[in-house]
Amino acid sequence: MRARLLSSCVTALTLSLSVSLSAQMSPKPVPQDTVIKGGTILTVTHGTIQNGSIYIHDGKIAEVGQAVHAPANAIIIDATGKYVMPGIVDAHSHSALDGDVNEATSPVTPQMMMRDAFDYTDKAIYHSLAGGVTTSLLLHGSANMIGGEAVVIKHKFGLDRDDLLFPNAPRSIKFASGENPKRVYGGRNQLPSTRMGNFAVQRAALQEAKEYMRDWDAYDAKVKAGDKTAKAPKRDLKLDELADVLRGKVMVQIHCYRADELLNEIAIAKEFGYNLRALHHGLEVYKVAQKVADAHVGLATFADWWGFKTEAWDAIPWNAVMSMRKGVIVAIKSDSNDFARRLNQEAAKTIRYGGATEDEALRMITLNPAWIIGVDDRVGSIDVGKDADIAIWNGHPLSIYGRVEKVLIDGSVFFDVNSGKYGLPFWKDGPMTGRDGFGNDDSDGEVDY
Repeated sequence: MRARLLSSCVTALTLSLSVSLSAQMSPKPVPQDTVIKGGTILTVTHGTIQNGSIYIHDGKIAEVGQAVHAPANAIIIDATGKYVMPGIVDAHSHSALDGDVNEATSPVTPQMMMRDAFDYTDKAIYHSLAGGVTTSLLLHGSANMIGGEAVVIKHKFGLDRDDLLFPNAPRSIKFASGENPKRVYGGRNQLPSTRMGNFAVQRAALQEAKEYMRDWDAYDAKVKAGDKTAKAPKRDLKLDELADVLRGKVMVQIHCYRADELLNEIAIAKEFGYNLRALHHGLEVYKVAQKVADAHVGLATFADWWGFKTEAWDAIPWNAVMSMRKGVIVAIKSDSNDFARRLNQEAAKTIRYGGATEDEALRMITLNPAWIIGVDDRVGSIDVGKDADIAIWNGHPLSIYGRVEKVLIDGSVFFDVNSGKYGLPFWKDGPMTGRDGFGNDDSDGEVDY
């Protein structure tokens, strides 16, 4: 009797959980012809259009201007008196990775995939969405000299996990130098415990990958020549990933702070021939900005963080604009769930500290971070042919009084402050995760900064 009762309870609980989990997700939205009409359109690439309109077809921006040609049955979104801008892009986030942001058991772990740690129900995705963020690069932490491969998401909160993955986004991997790796492993009395050790570990791993790639290239050449006795080298997932880095298939995003380290990282990238896409944090780029610009390396930085550890002591709030004026592609990023939902205000600080124009400030949270991620051909500006990822504000987005009212991703509304249900049209009743009060992106402390 007790066994049957226990079995019934387990069955009921399983059924209840199944219903709860299935109920929280809605069917995928079907993009419909839509016109956003009457707003002040901040295009980022070709100025401001007063009382303009955007015609969206099949999830893409089909037309932008004072007037557009749309079907009579198109949905009309009245943006009169409001501001319309591209969805915000965050080039450095640890949202929705919970405590799995660092694999701190080895200084070299390129085989790690942040996609495997991605919690698509994390409320941090929702919070960012409500702040106008539509795309984020979720990175490994900075405990390792070479961390894992990042995942790019669109903030389609309420859909299934794979629906949030940015389709065909370029691959990126996180490297790190400076205090964090040397502290993590030096605290265990192992290599690396110094900056010298950091770079020695990095070079050794890249050299090993270079030799691994050479062995596989030699094997492939033999097979192509018809050698049936050729023996394949042993497959190694860690070296497979690094070989793809060396082949230019994976962009490198590097956590670093000091000017000397920035130059060292650029030199190592040149030595091994990989695509160093951007320096992250880079609080001393202003000291060597011309060299960074000449290397065509971007910068994803804080607006005004400084002094929170030794290597941040020379940080200044003018870094972003000073570097931009030298030709560096600069993005303001979050590295914090708290900052992620008000990146508009972080960007506005560049107007106060350095005299950025409104267009330049907006570019730092739209097109520039999209370039760092490698998706600037698809998002980051209001241009014909791009994904209809758009945020509508009740005031200017660079004002502290501006508030997001509606967010579209791929032409469908994913946040509407007036819709009820947390403003989420595609969210059904169910749990939102987020297991700590701090926001659960930096649960292992400053190793992520």
